[in-house]
Amino acid sequence: MSRYALLLAPSANRVYADQAGRLSRAELAAFSPVLSAPLTEVAETTIGGVGYVTFLGDLAPRDVAYLSNLSSGYALFERVDEDLLRPVTLEPLARYDSDLITIPKYAGKTNEQFTKLLLNLTLLASASAPRMLDAQLTVCDPLAGRGTTLNQALMYGYDALGVEIDGKDVEAYKLFLQTWLKRKRLKHTADLVPVRRQGRRAARRLEVTLAASKEDHKAGSVQKMTLLNADTTHLDGLLKPNCADVLVADLPYGVAHGSYDDEGGINRRPLDLLERALPVWLPLLRAGGALGLSWNTKVAKRELAEDILLANGLELVAYEELSHRVDQGIERDVVVARKSG
Repeated sequence: MSRYALLLAPSANRVYADQAGRLSRAELAAFSPVLSAPLTEVAETTIGGVGYVTFLGDLAPRDVAYLSNLSSGYALFERVDEDLLRPVTLEPLARYDSDLITIPKYAGKTNEQFTKLLLNLTLLASASAPRMLDAQLTVCDPLAGRGTTLNQALMYGYDALGVEIDGKDVEAYKLFLQTWLKRKRLKHTADLVPVRRQGRRAARRLEVTLAASKEDHKAGSVQKMTLLNADTTHLDGLLKPNCADVLVADLPYGVAHGSYDDEGGINRRPLDLLERALPVWLPLLRAGGALGLSWNTKVAKRELAEDILLANGLELVAYEELSHRVDQGIERDVVVARKSG
């Protein structure tokens, strides 16, 4: 059994970086079901004055391919002895340049590393986990904002599906993605069109098709990104059932973020939104699909969120402690649940 040392990626968010080691240990544990053998003696270790997450394991090439996608992973080394590290070549799912993820900057944007962590945890809890490296899965974010999760799904080579009620956010995302695709000279189409239901305009749909290369486009190997400008609690007739392998969402934090209530006002209570939206979201998930949520525990207790998921027939997935501080007013936690199938 070999010893390994994982160097963590730097983060622009110092508060998140200070907690990255603990979160990485929990994420490593989440990868265990898809690895050929379990990892042991996972710990935070200082080597040469630099922090690493170390562990023991027998990593086959496919194991390395999985671990290449750790949200906070920067480099992986085999520890030859206490002072000598041998680099292990990583092969992350990276269909496009990383600036697809890093360029967008705006108030309220979720940390990119955390977005990837939440997506990974949800994928690994789903029936699609064994196909994570090979299949063109569909990721749905029903509270998409300006598309951080959608971009991460595209980076993985997946199709992306989102819902966002704020028309300005949808237009901003369209402008960014089109500009980025043109600058990268990637073959694509992008259309923002009205959607009618029972003869009346019910939403707007941003539809983007893209390919990582001219060869992929010519061969028909394209990805699809669909973003609905609609109310996430009223999606009847707008999306087909069983259209997503996983669903991930960053619920309103009760501080800066909000959702519209039934009277059209701003509601900053995440559990109210979850109760109204979950019966609409679940039909979108395929059998064996998983749902991953994050929210501010200072405005909503974890037990109440779990009760809502259980009441809707979902099975909670046990992960190590993932709660972490974002700032003075936000303590963020994660809950993941699986749809039977």
